[in-house]
Amino acid sequence: MNANPISTGKILLPLDASTPEQVAACFGELRARFDQDAACATDENGWKTLRDAWLGRKSGLLTQVADTWLKPSKLELKRAVGQALNDLKAHVEAALELRRTAIEAAAEQTALAREREDLSLPGVLRPLGSRHPLRQTFEQIERIFLSLGYSVVAGPEMETPYYNFEALNIPEHHPARDNMDTFYMAAPVAESAQDKPVAAPLLLRTHTSPMQVRTMEKQQPPVRIIVPGKVYRRDNPDATHGFIFHQIEGLAVDTGITFCDFKGTVEYFVREFLGLKVKTRLRPSYFPFTEPSVEVDATCVFCGGKGCNVCKQSGWIELFGAGMVDPAVYGFVNYDAKKFSGFAFGLGVERLTQLKYNINDLQLYFQNDVRFLRQFA
Repeated sequence: MNANPISTGKILLPLDASTPEQVAACFGELRARFDQDAACATDENGWKTLRDAWLGRKSGLLTQVADTWLKPSKLELKRAVGQALNDLKAHVEAALELRRTAIEAAAEQTALAREREDLSLPGVLRPLGSRHPLRQTFEQIERIFLSLGYSVVAGPEMETPYYNFEALNIPEHHPARDNMDTFYMAAPVAESAQDKPVAAPLLLRTHTSPMQVRTMEKQQPPVRIIVPGKVYRRDNPDATHGFIFHQIEGLAVDTGITFCDFKGTVEYFVREFLGLKVKTRLRPSYFPFTEPSVEVDATCVFCGGKGCNVCKQSGWIELFGAGMVDPAVYGFVNYDAKKFSGFAFGLGVERLTQLKYNINDLQLYFQNDVRFLRQFA
Protein backbone atom coordinates (compact mmCIF):
# COMPACT_ATOMS: atom_id res chain seq x y z
CA MET A 1 0.00 0.00 0.00
CA ASN A 2 1.15 3.56 -0.66
CA ALA A 3 2.39 5.49 2.40
CA ASN A 4 -0.52 6.95 4.33
CA PRO A 5 0.14 10.50 5.62
CA ILE A 6 -1.93 9.78 8.69
CA SER A 7 -0.35 6.43 9.44
CA THR A 8 3.14 7.93 9.18
CA GLY A 9 2.54 10.12 12.25
CA LYS A 10 1.18 13.36 10.82
CA ILE A 11 -0.86 15.36 13.27
CA LEU A 12 -4.57 15.98 12.60
CA LEU A 13 -5.17 19.71 12.54
CA PRO A 14 -7.93 21.22 14.72
CA LEU A 15 -11.41 21.36 13.27
CA ASP A 16 -11.83 24.51 11.24
CA ALA A 17 -15.61 24.70 11.07
CA SER A 18 -18.25 26.93 12.60
CA THR A 19 -21.39 25.44 11.05
CA PRO A 20 -22.76 21.90 10.64
CA GLU A 21 -22.27 22.19 6.87
CA GLN A 22 -18.57 22.94 7.32
CA VAL A 23 -18.31 19.97 9.72
CA ALA A 24 -19.85 17.70 7.07
CA ALA A 25 -17.37 18.99 4.48
CA CYS A 26 -14.40 18.23 6.76
CA PHE A 27 -15.61 14.70 7.42
CA GLY A 28 -16.24 14.26 3.67
CA GLU A 29 -12.58 14.98 3.03
CA LEU A 30 -11.61 12.30 5.61
CA ARG A 31 -13.94 9.78 3.98
CA ALA A 32 -12.38 10.50 0.58
CA ARG A 33 -8.89 10.07 2.03
CA PHE A 34 -9.92 6.73 3.58
CA ASP A 35 -11.40 5.48 0.31
CA GLN A 36 -8.17 6.39 -1.45
CA ASP A 37 -6.09 4.51 1.14
CA ALA A 38 -8.45 1.50 1.02
CA ALA A 39 -8.02 1.19 -2.74
CA CYS A 40 -4.28 0.72 -2.19
CA ALA A 41 -4.72 -2.15 0.31
CA THR A 42 -4.43 -5.13 -2.09
CA ASP A 43 -2.97 -7.80 0.21
CA GLU A 44 -3.12 -8.89 3.83
CA ASN A 45 -0.23 -6.73 4.98
CA GLY A 46 -1.70 -3.65 3.30
CA TRP A 47 -5.07 -4.35 4.91
CA LYS A 48 -3.50 -4.56 8.39
CA THR A 49 -1.66 -1.27 7.81
CA LEU A 50 -4.92 0.40 6.71
CA ARG A 51 -6.80 -0.95 9.75
CA ASP A 52 -4.17 0.22 12.24
CA ALA A 53 -3.92 3.66 10.59
CA TRP A 54 -7.63 4.33 10.92
CA LEU A 55 -8.82 2.24 13.87
CA GLY A 56 -5.73 2.11 16.07
CA ARG A 57 -6.60 2.90 19.71
CA LYS A 58 -3.67 5.27 20.36
CA SER A 59 -2.76 6.84 17.04
CA GLY A 60 -5.57 5.83 14.72
CA LEU A 61 -7.19 8.61 12.75
CA LEU A 62 -10.63 8.07 14.31
CA THR A 63 -9.06 8.30 17.78
CA GLN A 64 -7.43 11.59 16.75
CA VAL A 65 -10.77 12.86 15.43
CA ALA A 66 -12.41 12.13 18.77
CA ASP A 67 -9.62 13.83 20.72
CA THR A 68 -8.96 16.75 18.38
CA TRP A 69 -12.36 17.48 16.84
CA LEU A 70 -15.09 16.11 19.05
CA LYS A 71 -13.95 16.91 22.60
CA PRO A 72 -12.87 20.55 22.08
CA SER A 73 -15.76 21.40 19.71
CA LYS A 74 -18.32 24.05 20.65
CA LEU A 75 -21.50 22.90 22.29
CA GLU A 76 -23.64 23.84 19.28
CA LEU A 77 -21.37 21.74 16.95
CA LYS A 78 -20.77 18.77 19.25
CA ARG A 79 -23.91 16.96 18.07
CA ALA A 80 -22.99 17.40 14.40
CA VAL A 81 -19.35 16.33 14.99
CA GLY A 82 -20.41 13.26 17.00
CA GLN A 83 -22.92 12.18 14.37
CA ALA A 84 -20.39 12.64 11.57
CA LEU A 85 -17.76 10.69 13.51
CA ASN A 86 -20.14 7.78 14.05
CA ASP A 87 -21.01 7.74 10.34
CA LEU A 88 -17.34 7.80 9.37
CA LYS A 89 -16.49 5.01 11.83
CA ALA A 90 -19.31 2.84 10.45
CA HIS A 91 -18.13 3.50 6.91
CA VAL A 92 -14.51 2.64 7.79
CA GLU A 93 -15.45 -0.62 9.58
CA ALA A 94 -17.78 -1.77 6.77
CA ALA A 95 -15.21 -0.93 4.09
CA LEU A 96 -12.45 -2.74 6.02
CA GLU A 97 -14.63 -5.88 6.29
CA LEU A 98 -15.42 -5.85 2.59
CA ARG A 99 -11.76 -5.33 1.73
CA ARG A 100 -10.71 -8.22 4.04
CA THR A 101 -13.23 -10.57 2.40
CA ALA A 102 -12.05 -9.59 -1.07
CA ILE A 103 -8.38 -10.06 -0.20
CA GLU A 104 -9.00 -13.51 1.34
CA ALA A 105 -11.04 -14.60 -1.68
CA ALA A 106 -8.31 -13.41 -4.03
CA ALA A 107 -5.65 -15.26 -2.02
CA GLU A 108 -7.73 -18.47 -2.13
CA GLN A 109 -8.20 -18.18 -5.88
CA THR A 110 -4.48 -17.66 -6.32
CA ALA A 111 -3.72 -20.77 -4.26
CA LEU A 112 -6.25 -22.83 -6.22
CA ALA A 113 -4.83 -21.63 -9.50
CA ARG A 114 -1.35 -22.57 -8.37
CA GLU A 115 -2.41 -26.06 -7.24
CA ARG A 116 -4.93 -26.77 -10.01
CA GLU A 117 -4.11 -29.49 -12.53
CA ASP A 118 -4.35 -28.23 -16.06
CA LEU A 119 -6.69 -30.74 -17.64
CA SER A 120 -6.15 -29.21 -21.04
CA LEU A 121 -2.62 -30.60 -21.13
CA PRO A 122 -2.23 -33.96 -22.88
CA GLY A 123 -2.16 -36.90 -20.47
CA VAL A 124 0.56 -39.47 -20.11
CA LEU A 125 0.17 -42.03 -22.87
CA ARG A 126 0.53 -45.49 -21.42
CA PRO A 127 0.89 -48.45 -23.79
CA LEU A 128 -2.11 -50.75 -23.79
CA GLY A 129 -1.61 -54.45 -24.26
CA SER A 130 -3.84 -56.84 -26.16
CA ARG A 131 -4.76 -60.48 -26.04
CA HIS A 132 -2.15 -62.80 -27.55
CA PRO A 133 -3.20 -64.22 -30.94
CA LEU A 134 -3.21 -67.73 -29.46
CA ARG A 135 -5.51 -66.56 -26.66
CA GLN A 136 -7.82 -64.98 -29.24
CA THR A 137 -7.98 -68.29 -31.11
CA PHE A 138 -8.66 -70.16 -27.87
CA GLU A 139 -11.54 -67.85 -27.05
CA GLN A 140 -13.07 -68.05 -30.52
CA ILE A 141 -12.95 -71.86 -30.58
CA GLU A 142 -14.41 -72.05 -27.08
CA ARG A 143 -17.28 -69.73 -28.05
CA ILE A 144 -18.13 -71.90 -31.06
CA PHE A 145 -18.32 -75.13 -29.07
CA LEU A 146 -20.06 -73.50 -26.11
CA SER A 147 -22.79 -72.50 -28.55
CA LEU A 148 -23.15 -76.22 -29.39
CA GLY A 149 -23.65 -77.18 -25.74
CA TYR A 150 -20.09 -78.28 -24.95
CA SER A 151 -18.37 -77.61 -21.63
CA VAL A 152 -14.78 -76.46 -21.13
CA VAL A 153 -12.67 -78.57 -18.77
CA ALA A 154 -9.03 -78.33 -17.76
CA GLY A 155 -6.58 -80.81 -16.29
CA PRO A 156 -3.01 -81.27 -15.08
CA GLU A 157 -0.11 -80.73 -17.47
CA MET A 158 1.89 -83.37 -15.59
CA GLU A 159 0.29 -86.77 -16.22
CA THR A 160 0.82 -90.46 -15.62
CA PRO A 161 1.60 -92.81 -18.52
CA TYR A 162 -1.70 -94.56 -17.83
CA TYR A 163 -3.89 -91.54 -18.62
CA ASN A 164 -1.59 -90.20 -21.33
CA PHE A 165 -1.18 -93.51 -23.18
CA GLU A 166 -2.65 -96.76 -21.84
CA ALA A 167 -6.20 -95.53 -21.19
CA LEU A 168 -6.24 -94.11 -24.73
CA ASN A 169 -5.51 -97.52 -26.26
CA ILE A 170 -1.77 -96.85 -26.65
CA PRO A 171 -0.02 -99.69 -24.76
CA GLU A 172 3.58 -99.47 -23.62
CA HIS A 173 5.26 -100.80 -26.77
CA HIS A 174 2.82 -99.35 -29.30
CA PRO A 175 4.63 -97.64 -32.23
CA ALA A 176 2.33 -94.60 -31.88
CA ARG A 177 4.38 -93.62 -28.85
CA ASP A 178 7.39 -92.91 -31.05
CA ASN A 179 6.00 -89.65 -32.43
CA MET A 180 4.66 -88.68 -29.01
CA ASP A 181 7.97 -88.88 -27.19
CA THR A 182 7.88 -86.39 -24.36
CA PHE A 183 9.59 -85.21 -21.18
CA TYR A 184 9.60 -87.58 -18.21
CA MET A 185 9.83 -86.36 -14.63
CA ALA A 186 11.88 -87.83 -11.80
CA ALA A 187 9.59 -90.53 -10.46
CA PRO A 188 8.22 -89.90 -6.95
CA VAL A 189 8.11 -92.84 -4.57
CA ALA A 190 4.75 -94.41 -3.73
CA GLU A 191 3.77 -97.29 -1.47
CA SER A 192 2.62 -100.49 -3.15
CA ALA A 193 0.06 -102.94 -1.81
CA GLN A 194 2.89 -104.91 -0.22
CA ASP A 195 4.16 -101.75 1.53
CA LYS A 196 7.21 -101.69 -0.71
CA PRO A 197 8.36 -98.46 -2.33
CA VAL A 198 7.70 -98.40 -6.05
CA ALA A 199 8.30 -95.75 -8.71
CA ALA A 200 5.29 -93.77 -9.94
CA PRO A 201 6.53 -92.19 -13.20
CA LEU A 202 5.16 -88.88 -14.43
CA LEU A 203 5.46 -87.08 -17.74
CA LEU A 204 4.45 -83.82 -19.40
CA ARG A 205 1.29 -84.64 -21.34
CA THR A 206 1.59 -84.99 -25.10
CA HIS A 207 -2.06 -84.08 -25.71
CA THR A 208 -5.05 -82.97 -23.63
CA SER A 209 -6.87 -86.26 -24.25
CA PRO A 210 -6.12 -87.56 -20.72
CA MET A 211 -8.86 -85.25 -19.44
CA GLN A 212 -11.31 -87.00 -21.72
CA VAL A 213 -10.61 -90.24 -19.86
CA ARG A 214 -10.72 -88.53 -16.46
CA THR A 215 -14.07 -86.94 -17.32
CA MET A 216 -15.59 -90.21 -18.51
CA GLU A 217 -14.43 -91.89 -15.30
CA LYS A 218 -16.36 -89.32 -13.27
CA GLN A 219 -19.63 -89.19 -15.20
CA GLN A 220 -21.86 -91.27 -17.38
CA PRO A 221 -22.98 -90.07 -20.83
CA PRO A 222 -24.02 -87.70 -22.22
CA VAL A 223 -20.54 -86.15 -22.35
CA ARG A 224 -19.71 -83.12 -24.49
CA ILE A 225 -16.46 -81.41 -23.55
CA ILE A 226 -13.50 -79.55 -25.02
CA VAL A 227 -10.13 -79.55 -23.25
CA PRO A 228 -7.84 -76.57 -24.04
CA GLY A 229 -4.28 -76.39 -22.76
CA LYS A 230 -0.53 -76.72 -23.23
CA VAL A 231 1.05 -79.96 -24.42
CA TYR A 232 4.67 -81.04 -24.78
CA ARG A 233 6.67 -83.21 -27.19
CA ARG A 234 10.38 -83.61 -27.70
CA ASP A 235 10.62 -81.78 -31.02
CA ASN A 236 13.37 -79.48 -32.23
CA PRO A 237 11.99 -75.93 -32.62
CA ASP A 238 11.59 -74.68 -36.18
CA ALA A 239 9.02 -72.80 -38.25
CA THR A 240 6.42 -75.59 -37.86
CA HIS A 241 7.48 -77.46 -34.69
CA GLY A 242 8.08 -76.73 -31.04
CA PHE A 243 8.56 -78.65 -27.82
CA ILE A 244 5.56 -76.82 -26.36
CA PHE A 245 2.33 -76.01 -28.17
CA HIS A 246 -1.40 -75.78 -27.52
CA GLN A 247 -4.32 -78.06 -28.28
CA ILE A 248 -8.06 -78.16 -27.87
CA GLU A 249 -9.28 -81.74 -27.74
CA GLY A 250 -13.00 -82.44 -27.99
CA LEU A 251 -15.19 -85.40 -27.05
CA ALA A 252 -18.87 -86.20 -27.49
CA VAL A 253 -20.32 -89.46 -26.17
CA ASP A 254 -24.00 -90.39 -26.00
CA THR A 255 -26.47 -92.94 -27.26
CA GLY A 256 -27.03 -92.94 -30.99
CA ILE A 257 -24.18 -90.65 -32.04
CA THR A 258 -23.22 -91.44 -35.63
CA PHE A 259 -20.54 -90.47 -38.11
CA CYS A 260 -23.06 -88.05 -39.61
CA ASP A 261 -23.23 -86.18 -36.30
CA PHE A 262 -19.45 -86.02 -36.27
CA LYS A 263 -19.28 -84.73 -39.86
CA GLY A 264 -21.94 -82.08 -39.21
CA THR A 265 -20.11 -80.84 -36.10
CA VAL A 266 -16.81 -80.59 -37.96
CA GLU A 267 -18.33 -78.71 -40.89
CA TYR A 268 -20.12 -76.27 -38.57
CA PHE A 269 -16.91 -75.52 -36.65
CA VAL A 270 -14.82 -74.96 -39.79
CA ARG A 271 -17.38 -72.59 -41.32
CA GLU A 272 -17.71 -70.61 -38.11
CA PHE A 273 -13.94 -70.35 -37.65
CA LEU A 274 -12.68 -69.84 -41.22
CA GLY A 275 -15.74 -68.49 -43.00
CA LEU A 276 -18.93 -69.66 -44.63
CA LYS A 277 -17.30 -70.19 -48.05
CA VAL A 278 -14.78 -72.74 -46.77
CA LYS A 279 -15.53 -76.37 -47.65
CA THR A 280 -14.31 -79.48 -45.83
CA ARG A 281 -13.34 -83.00 -46.75
CA LEU A 282 -12.46 -86.09 -44.71
CA ARG A 283 -9.48 -88.32 -45.53
CA PRO A 284 -8.95 -91.77 -43.98
CA SER A 285 -6.22 -91.83 -41.34
CA TYR A 286 -5.16 -93.70 -38.21
CA PHE A 287 -5.20 -92.85 -34.52
CA PRO A 288 -5.05 -95.49 -31.76
CA PHE A 289 -8.02 -94.07 -29.86
CA THR A 290 -10.46 -93.57 -32.78
CA GLU A 291 -11.90 -95.99 -35.32
CA PRO A 292 -12.58 -95.00 -38.02
CA SER A 293 -10.09 -92.12 -38.01
CA VAL A 294 -9.92 -89.20 -40.42
CA GLU A 295 -7.90 -86.10 -41.25
CA VAL A 296 -10.09 -83.02 -41.68
CA ASP A 297 -9.06 -80.81 -44.62
CA ALA A 298 -10.45 -77.44 -45.69
CA THR A 299 -10.26 -75.50 -48.92
CA CYS A 300 -7.21 -73.25 -48.87
CA VAL A 301 -8.08 -69.96 -47.19
CA PHE A 302 -5.39 -68.16 -49.20
CA CYS A 303 -6.38 -69.14 -52.73
CA GLY A 304 -9.98 -70.20 -52.21
CA GLY A 305 -9.21 -73.75 -53.39
CA LYS A 306 -7.66 -72.73 -56.71
CA GLY A 307 -4.15 -73.86 -55.78
CA CYS A 308 -1.17 -71.90 -54.46
CA ASN A 309 2.26 -72.40 -52.90
CA VAL A 310 0.76 -72.67 -49.39
CA CYS A 311 -1.51 -75.60 -50.28
CA LYS A 312 1.06 -77.01 -52.75
CA GLN A 313 -1.33 -76.41 -55.64
CA SER A 314 -3.84 -78.91 -54.18
CA GLY A 315 -6.43 -76.40 -53.08
CA TRP A 316 -6.71 -78.12 -49.68
CA ILE A 317 -5.07 -77.58 -46.29
CA GLU A 318 -4.95 -80.13 -43.48
CA LEU A 319 -6.62 -78.85 -40.30
CA PHE A 320 -6.78 -81.55 -37.63
CA GLY A 321 -7.29 -85.22 -36.86
CA ALA A 322 -10.51 -86.77 -35.58
CA GLY A 323 -12.69 -89.86 -35.65
CA MET A 324 -15.21 -92.04 -33.86
CA VAL A 325 -14.09 -93.14 -30.38
CA ASP A 326 -12.57 -96.65 -30.47
CA PRO A 327 -14.74 -99.03 -28.43
CA ALA A 328 -11.56 -100.23 -26.69
CA VAL A 329 -11.33 -96.85 -24.92
CA TYR A 330 -14.77 -97.38 -23.37
CA GLY A 331 -13.41 -100.43 -21.59
CA PHE A 332 -11.07 -98.24 -19.52
CA VAL A 333 -13.94 -96.06 -18.24
CA ASN A 334 -16.63 -98.75 -17.78
CA TYR A 335 -18.86 -97.51 -20.61
CA ASP A 336 -21.03 -100.01 -22.46
CA ALA A 337 -19.58 -99.93 -25.99
CA LYS A 338 -22.77 -101.51 -27.37
CA LYS A 339 -24.91 -98.74 -25.90
CA PHE A 340 -22.79 -95.65 -26.30
CA SER A 341 -20.90 -94.13 -29.21
CA GLY A 342 -19.13 -90.87 -29.82
CA PHE A 343 -16.42 -88.96 -31.61
CA ALA A 344 -13.25 -87.10 -30.66
CA PHE A 345 -11.06 -84.50 -32.33
CA GLY A 346 -7.84 -82.64 -31.62
CA LEU A 347 -7.29 -79.05 -32.79
CA GLY A 348 -3.80 -77.54 -33.00
CA VAL A 349 -4.27 -73.95 -31.85
CA GLU A 350 -1.00 -72.71 -33.39
CA ARG A 351 -1.86 -74.21 -36.77
CA LEU A 352 -5.36 -72.76 -36.82
CA THR A 353 -3.98 -69.37 -35.81
CA GLN A 354 -1.43 -69.55 -38.63
CA LEU A 355 -4.17 -70.22 -41.14
CA LYS A 356 -6.46 -67.51 -39.82
CA TYR A 357 -3.82 -64.75 -39.67
CA ASN A 358 -1.35 -65.98 -42.35
CA ILE A 359 1.54 -66.46 -39.91
CA ASN A 360 4.44 -68.40 -41.43
CA ASP A 361 6.61 -69.11 -38.36
CA LEU A 362 5.38 -70.86 -35.23
CA GLN A 363 8.27 -69.43 -33.19
CA LEU A 364 6.80 -65.92 -33.49
CA TYR A 365 4.20 -66.86 -30.90
CA PHE A 366 6.84 -67.26 -28.19
CA GLN A 367 9.39 -64.53 -28.95
CA ASN A 368 7.44 -61.69 -27.27
CA ASP A 369 8.19 -59.37 -30.19
CA VAL A 370 5.98 -56.33 -29.60
CA ARG A 371 6.01 -55.48 -33.31
CA PHE A 372 4.40 -58.84 -34.03
CA LEU A 373 1.91 -58.74 -31.17
CA ARG A 374 0.69 -55.21 -31.97
CA GLN A 375 -0.78 -56.49 -35.22
CA PHE A 376 -3.47 -58.32 -33.23
CA ALA A 377 -4.47 -55.46 -30.93
